[in-house]
Amino acid sequence: MEIKRRNFQGVLNILSFNRHFYVFGFIALVLIIGSKFIYNWSNAVYWLVILAFIYGLTMPLLVSAYVYDFSGYYDFEWLKKMKIEDTKNKFNLNINAGFDETSYIIERILPLSNLQVYDFYNAKQHTEPAIIRARKVSLVYPNTQQINSNLIPLNDNSVDNIFLLSAIHEIRKHDEKVQFLKECRRVCKPNGNVIMVEHLRDFPNFVAFTIGFTHFFSSTTWIKAFEEAGFTSFKEKKLTPFMSIFNCN
Repeated sequence: MEIKRRNFQGVLNILSFNRHFYVFGFIALVLIIGSKFIYNWSNAVYWLVILAFIYGLTMPLLVSAYVYDFSGYYDFEWLKKMKIEDTKNKFNLNINAGFDETSYIIERILPLSNLQVYDFYNAKQHTEPAIIRARKVSLVYPNTQQINSNLIPLNDNSVDNIFLLSAIHEIRKHDEKVQFLKECRRVCKPNGNVIMVEHLRDFPNFVAFTIGFTHFFSSTTWIKAFEEAGFTSFKEKKLTPFMSIFNCN
């Protein structure tokens, strides 16, 4: 059953899943402030460093609030506008890395279609602390199945739509991404769609997350991976300046 999102749920998730970053950042900030009483800092340099730390700690939260709480991402109006056919003979996949906030929403948006959910998380390969914490509090959609990223247990040309929503960047190695996308292409029907939503390693996300933007991949990297996987169409549309929707086939 879908659970209504709380106010500022996106920000709360960021704080919870990335709390190690904020703990270390806060400790570093306190040490810098304390060092002013020991070392003769230049006032200009001191305040520049302080402001840089405050920026790095607060800007990701502000952007996350905009993207996840105010942009309409979880309203899924962007998906409704794609006019995806919803009938009893349609079969869709939603594939995640163990943190699932979208399957119940997809079921509500496309109630007639059949939906299967897969989780490709592998503790040995996907070691980001944030995703490990996220898995502990994630909703689990009924009949969610654990899979390997290199094998989707379905027949060729059997799926109408595959949803990859803010999850596939957890596959860090390029070869693994390509193999996973090859599997998506194999099981997807010729007229089917692979719909991916991701932050990108670009200037807006650098402004938002500073060095944290390296957790994401550039549009060029994604295009290269999709092309190597055999996809011929790769359309990008901005949901916000910080998040892109890709429709591939």
